[in-house]
Amino acid sequence: MKVSVITTCKNSAFTIETTIKSVLAQDYPDIEYIIIDGASTDGTLEIIKKYSSKISSIVSEADEGIYHAINKGICISTGVVVANLNSDDFYSSPTVLSQVVSAFKNSEASAVYGNLLYVDKKDTNRVIRNWQSGAYSEGLFLKGWMPPHPAFFAKKELYDKYGMFNTKLKSAADYEIMLRFIHKHKIKVAYVPEVLVKMRTGGKSNASLLNRIKANLEDRRAWKINELNPGLFTLLLKPLRKINQYWG
Repeated sequence: MKVSVITTCKNSAFTIETTIKSVLAQDYPDIEYIIIDGASTDGTLEIIKKYSSKISSIVSEADEGIYHAINKGICISTGVVVANLNSDDFYSSPTVLSQVVSAFKNSEASAVYGNLLYVDKKDTNRVIRNWQSGAYSEGLFLKGWMPPHPAFFAKKELYDKYGMFNTKLKSAADYEIMLRFIHKHKIKVAYVPEVLVKMRTGGKSNASLLNRIKANLEDRRAWKINELNPGLFTLLLKPLRKINQYWG
């Protein structure tokens, strides 16, 4: 079961090497590693090229944003499973992909997800938030639930069948595609109760109150474009669920 890991980046010289090393350190043998760079100018590409012999595909060109870049990666991927690991993220251990593949094989699920730690941008040993996803049951999206996208692994056939990331959304395309796959089309998912990914803090949607409001409006659009109706408190519960993560 080949796993295609897609890393998108732009001017990520500070973080990209950690991301790359975490992928190359995986003990799972069948990995296709794809890096989609948005024409970086800060030395990112030079760092990537240091590892070019171990990277399956490197694309460096201007793009229309992160979700457009991810879509490009998915289009050229040849794996059964697709993983998205952005340049602020890294796998928590060398056994992550082995655990994920085992979960796919044992469950016959179409997607697998796990937990995620938000860590300090400079000191990655300092945990800021602990995102414990928990097992999924039908209807949880109505209660504000979602899995962390970097720790979400989907079979490529889902993108072929149900579509790619919606590039009209600026911050909620990851939420929208998981809502579409899991809640709308009711795919089978499996939960790995382990921290699979660590993410450096500094996400755009949480950078300010204004951005959080914009993100909430995009969450609403995610339901609308799928012709779905959120619950009365769904979009309020979604950010409120994050509060417990700071004491997790």
